[in-house]
Amino acid sequence: MALIITDECINCGACVSECPNEAISEGDEYFVIDASKCTECIGWYDEPQCVEVCPVDSIVPDENNKETKEQLLEKFKKLHPDKEPKV
Repeated sequence: MALIITDECINCGACVSECPNEAISEGDEYFVIDASKCTECIGWYDEPQCVEVCPVDSIVPDENNKETKEQLLEKFKKLHPDKEPKV
């Protein structure tokens, strides 16, 4: 499942540089995550890095974009065909 940033976001930007897929960008009111690029860090890390650094816990699972670990790994492979995923 991709992640989303809620309106609790304080626009600190801590999450942006942590995303290995460059899925996080500045939105109109707060930062947003591009679901087509979010793999919840599957293929890179054991835990979503943006969630780890968010000081206000505003990054949560997106109930409208449910994906299995296998689907997220396939997305990783499409985004990074030259990289070997960390499994």
